[in-house]
Amino acid sequence: MNKKDILDILKSPDKSLFKEADKVREEHVGNGVHLRGLIEFSNICKMNCLYCGLQSSNKNVERFRLAKDEILSIAKSGVEAGYKTIVMQSGEDSYFSAKVLCEIISEIKSLDVALTLSLGERTYDEYKAFKDAGADRYLIRIETTDEKLYKKMHPFADFENRKRCLRDLKKIGFETGTGCLVGLPGQTVESLADDILFFKDLDADMIGIGPFISHPDTPLASEPNGDFNLALKVMALTRLILPDINIPATTAMETLKENGRLLALQSGANVVMPNLTDVEHKKLYSIYPNKASADRNEVEVMLKRIGRYVADDFGFRKH
Repeated sequence: MNKKDILDILKSPDKSLFKEADKVREEHVGNGVHLRGLIEFSNICKMNCLYCGLQSSNKNVERFRLAKDEILSIAKSGVEAGYKTIVMQSGEDSYFSAKVLCEIISEIKSLDVALTLSLGERTYDEYKAFKDAGADRYLIRIETTDEKLYKKMHPFADFENRKRCLRDLKKIGFETGTGCLVGLPGQTVESLADDILFFKDLDADMIGIGPFISHPDTPLASEPNGDFNLALKVMALTRLILPDINIPATTAMETLKENGRLLALQSGANVVMPNLTDVEHKKLYSIYPNKASADRNEVEVMLKRIGRYVADDFGFRKH
């Protein structure tokens, strides 16, 4: 598909796209759904992204940072519960040096599990150290490929450096994840089409797509939330263009619409990321308000309703 094809589909009221994406998903990655156990280990962030409740200028956040032993304890519990992938996610917290992170990475990898990192922008050498320590995947969302919009949404951030990070991760050999927010103020359908083409050009291995949800403690508090159906379209189109990648049914979709996660799984998604973080710290990791959650048992029941099952492998992309 070229940009015009993508735009025509994004603008069309036709919903056959979702069934087609589900069919392509089944053909290329099967009916197994990969569960990734998420550990949110620090909500301290030096960035000031306008849409994010963890932005550095938000003084209403009670900040926390888990200790190494706490992170490892949660990871071990996740592996014992049957998770084949652990995801370590935090704000851009400089406290965690490459050395400390590599120690944590190697200990989690000793549990015989795949490991995804989502730690933000780092140097090439740091990314290389994480890979050498055993990390398998790295997620860093571009959020939008519209440079003017990116600069507006990310004060003091460098658009080119964000893209550099993604190129470095691919070069080093990570399974590389990115994604976009749908419904950012000032975003156009044309820029969403460019986002999809960017994912293809990067040959990303995993793509997370979610609707924008406004947070009351950010400069975008009065802005309307993103459109669920448009976010679902962007996700489904991404499945058609990159048929063999991993696509999560994002928490934002479930937060914005009841059964949003289920609809995503029926429209091209094949990953769910239950949160393993303890209840108190989970509440404090408030990127957007009223964040939905689901435990493993709830997900298994949901999957049975649609003839799907929990996959028992590590869930690497099969080209």
